[in-house]
Amino acid sequence: MSTRMDAAVGSAIVLITFFIIGAGSTHAQVVPGTGSLLNMDDFEDPNWAFTFNFPKSSKEEDEQIRFPLGRASNGRWFESPKRGTPDVVKRVATPAGGLEGSTGALYLRSRDTGIPGRPSYSQKQDDFILQAKPLSISSSPNFVVRVYLPPWDQWEQRTGVSFGMRAGVQGPHTTTKQVSFGKFFFKGSRTETVTEMEPIYPGMFIQYNCPKDRNYKEDHAVIIIRAGNDGQDIVGPKIEQTGWWTFGQSHTPDSRVHYYARPGVSDLTAADLIVSTTPHSREARYFNTIFFNICSTDNGTTWSTPWIIDDPKVYHLGGNSSQMAGGRQQMRR
Repeated sequence: MSTRMDAAVGSAIVLITFFIIGAGSTHAQVVPGTGSLLNMDDFEDPNWAFTFNFPKSSKEEDEQIRFPLGRASNGRWFESPKRGTPDVVKRVATPAGGLEGSTGALYLRSRDTGIPGRPSYSQKQDDFILQAKPLSISSSPNFVVRVYLPPWDQWEQRTGVSFGMRAGVQGPHTTTKQVSFGKFFFKGSRTETVTEMEPIYPGMFIQYNCPKDRNYKEDHAVIIIRAGNDGQDIVGPKIEQTGWWTFGQSHTPDSRVHYYARPGVSDLTAADLIVSTTPHSREARYFNTIFFNICSTDNGTTWSTPWIIDDPKVYHLGGNSSQMAGGRQQMRR
């Protein structure tokens, strides 16, 4: 079993990681799973189902939002209008080694991740979004999810990103833009400095490095952190062990994001921290929700790696608000 930092890809990445963790933190890191439970789904209801409304949306590719959007029977999950939902969303029996008492988990898989009926022959992704309401970053929102990594021979046989777990946050962003004024013959434009609330999507991806690619001799994956202070992705720890993993992410009032991972299903601890960053060096004010990405090569025939998640939970430090579906567990730490 590889440890998180010992398994990092290259000594340079280790040095970068320690530099970012130590740079300018003004708030204590919050271990994911801390505080009051705000939102969750445990997939224990045997009648859990998802209603698809194909063809799915693909606004990112062709500006097409195809209503009505797909939705889960419990109202907790919905199709992304930007990219569409995974092609397969279904409740399955929890694979061996999962959380104690868990009998159900969620299976996600895709083939057509771009524009419906128009393969792009390039990597695309679908989104699976948890329904939620915006929450102030000042309450230190954080989330945890268990993810089942299948045996290597079940992975889509290509090198590239296969899965993502991310948060949607918002913060002010100042730019210069052309602003029109006047009408008819007196119409013109001028450059103004404008500050608007814009989204940021920090999170973690799992990238498979396939031995069919001559650059790699053995099956493994790496955790990709999005994003560093400069907005660039950070290559993180190497994954050599499949099966269940626990991932988590916390947001502190200083706009920093703290990324955690460990093999198995045990609760995360401070020792599981991978890195802390201020993504894009942007201020964050609101935490909207969490979502999952399923990626494929979008060639019309090849299916993505089959992914299974269990017990995604969102916590916060701001009081006893609750938006829950089911629940084996309601409070942590």
